[in-house]
Amino acid sequence: MLRFPAALFVSLILVPLMGQNPTEDALIARASRMHASMFTVDTHVDTPGRLGAGFDLGLRHATGSKGAGCLDFPRMKEGGLSSAFFAVFAAQGPCTPEGHAKAKTKAMDQLDRLDRMLKSQAALCERTLSPAEGRRVVASGRRAIFLGLENGYPLGLDLGLVDTFYARGIRYITLAHTSDNDLCDSSTGKRNGPERGLTTFGAKVVRRMNELGMLVDISHLSDRSVRDVLHLTQAPVIASHSCARAVCEHPRNLSDALLKALQANGGVVQLCILGDYIKKLPTNPEQSRALKELEAKVQARYGGWDNLPDAATEAALGEEYEAIFEKFPGGRPTVKDAMDHIDHIVKLIGIDHVGIGTDFDGGGGLADCRDVAQLPRITAELLRRGYSEESIRKIWGGNFLRVFEGALKTAARITR
Repeated sequence: MLRFPAALFVSLILVPLMGQNPTEDALIARASRMHASMFTVDTHVDTPGRLGAGFDLGLRHATGSKGAGCLDFPRMKEGGLSSAFFAVFAAQGPCTPEGHAKAKTKAMDQLDRLDRMLKSQAALCERTLSPAEGRRVVASGRRAIFLGLENGYPLGLDLGLVDTFYARGIRYITLAHTSDNDLCDSSTGKRNGPERGLTTFGAKVVRRMNELGMLVDISHLSDRSVRDVLHLTQAPVIASHSCARAVCEHPRNLSDALLKALQANGGVVQLCILGDYIKKLPTNPEQSRALKELEAKVQARYGGWDNLPDAATEAALGEEYEAIFEKFPGGRPTVKDAMDHIDHIVKLIGIDHVGIGTDFDGGGGLADCRDVAQLPRITAELLRRGYSEESIRKIWGGNFLRVFEGALKTAARITR
């Protein structure tokens, strides 16, 4: 997840596709039929952040309309997205008892909101704890909602909180976010001086997650932290929303060496479709200036984006942020640009180690794939490039589900 000031590319207000030719229409139609028959998984969306502002996931919001965001249940059905991991997010703050307590409270508040939403929308969705449960929910015609914790910061130094979050339904933990924390170092926003990698406490967290069958998420981690996790873990891991550094140079993306190490682990990298990670494009100077002005306002009033007082304030500022991109649109990468990452990863480590984690509602989106309703456009491009239906099924969930089941098998082996 990238919070508002952390990236200049967010797919929010874009021009709809024009003049699709019959070949394109036929590909989209074929892709849509495939989605209707596949168990599809998006392993990272930040939609829970919208719930504090009263966003109704049961209503369809028109693509690109004000406040529509990227996901609701009607659009999930329309785009053939069977399931998604909703990310419970806590921005990185000071590594102090007070900071940890604040982050834990925020995470628990989000989980409480999710519990209320899941209860009120039970006819459309269900919280899901395993691949088997996911298949059952999808077979009933509803959306399967998995939960992940983005940033291990709320754990503080309390190992028991891993079990607490597991009991609340969390099935993966992204160990860090945009800054170093007490578990490991981040790929960005260094706070702790020299590179440490995985800390002693972070190693304890990884071991406990292996025992529980929780997925260890290496997105956002520094290269050394990723290597440390892969050396320690007994289970296959995920990168819930990451891209290939060889295609787009960015510290958040995984190098070829790390991708090969992930392959050796048996894990999977889930492609993030956030612009900065897909392709470097020129920015709109007016857009950049407006973003800097908003950043200065937030800094002056609240001391930064990490210190916003409540969900309502975050939602209001989020609308201001979105309005900037509406007023001053800039270039956005395309589905074709994103699929260049898939091609590279498949060529490097094979078809069994790649999937999709859009980062919708956290900055993810493309010029021609703005929300979940448009996900078949990704599949259409894969078909155009010659990927078989079997390979596409792996990309859209088969690979991830295999890794999830592998983590559960590892837990059963460790604890028996």
